[in-house]
Amino acid sequence: MTLAIGQTAPDFTAKDEHGKDITLSQFKGKKVVLYFYPKDSTPGCTAQACNLRDNYQALLDQGYVVLGVSTDTEKRHQNFITKHELPFPLIADTEREVHELYGTWQLKKFMGKEFMGTVRTTFIIDENGLISDIISKVKTKEHTAQILG
Repeated sequence: MTLAIGQTAPDFTAKDEHGKDITLSQFKGKKVVLYFYPKDSTPGCTAQACNLRDNYQALLDQGYVVLGVSTDTEKRHQNFITKHELPFPLIADTEREVHELYGTWQLKKFMGKEFMGTVRTTFIIDENGLISDIISKVKTKEHTAQILG
């Protein structure tokens, strides 16, 4: 599935790092930063999460809720959040259902090998549940600037 700016963001129900259900529709009326990333505790993903953490107040001031999504388990998310003091929830999409809805589980190439994996992508969703921006060329160390740009 390929999503585009102006489309309704697909709703989902998934587990956060505590095993609690989290749905996109529960944030109706708020702007949402829904960011998909490959793996907890890797250099690029850590840089991205820490950039969002360091600029979290600026995002809140603009009315954003931040949700991270990866295929890592709830336990890995808990460790990642604790280690880096992340102030936002991480969705454990171990079955890749949310990835499939957003088209972020794709064929990737690295060092001559092909494999399926998460394509780092951020969806900005407005108060009405519409996609207002899609950031596909994520700069992990400058991600908040891309969002607030």
